[in-house]
Amino acid sequence: MLKNSYQEILLEAGCDEAGRGCYAGPVFAAAVILPGSFFHPLLNDSKQLTAEERYALRPVIEEQAIDYAIGVVDETEIDRINILWAAVKAMHIAVKKLKKQRPQLLLIDGNQFKKFRGIPHQCIVKGDGLYASIAAASILAKTYRDDHMVKLHETYPHYQWQNNKGYGTRVHRDAILAHGPCIHHRRSFNIYAVAGETTAG
Repeated sequence: MLKNSYQEILLEAGCDEAGRGCYAGPVFAAAVILPGSFFHPLLNDSKQLTAEERYALRPVIEEQAIDYAIGVVDETEIDRINILWAAVKAMHIAVKKLKKQRPQLLLIDGNQFKKFRGIPHQCIVKGDGLYASIAAASILAKTYRDDHMVKLHETYPHYQWQNNKGYGTRVHRDAILAHGPCIHHRRSFNIYAVAGETTAG
């Protein structure tokens, strides 16, 4: 069972990202403040849930959360500052967009974070499988990013992003070799530079 809080005094926001390992598309992050009484039997790390379960949970989280927000960092910025710091920046954007309540402590999934001004944080490895607010953030980040990649698929159908969501599946890699990378591919990921050169040659 997921824990509702890391501590009992400060108001917490769970933060997580989605799309860090993808070859294409932005990285999304979410910040979620849940009430202490929040419970849902399906709530878990988004990677442990089916797509149907994630999308069933999203409106529940959005309706019952004290506050939530989504942050996005695009491919150009990912290439400029690298994917780790782009993911951290997306979390910062999400926290800044919280309007109803200012958190007093940030629970960060992972082991690296850049301090957010005025709010302390705690990094928690595999926190999305331990704390409800981080799990909720993982679900929102994942579903909003998936929606974005499905929309991009309409313009770039040959990469089949409606299925792979920008991850480096065999179908996606083959499409890059056949068609080359597009504007939504992360050029700092070496596989795309190689794919582009191979196609051009």
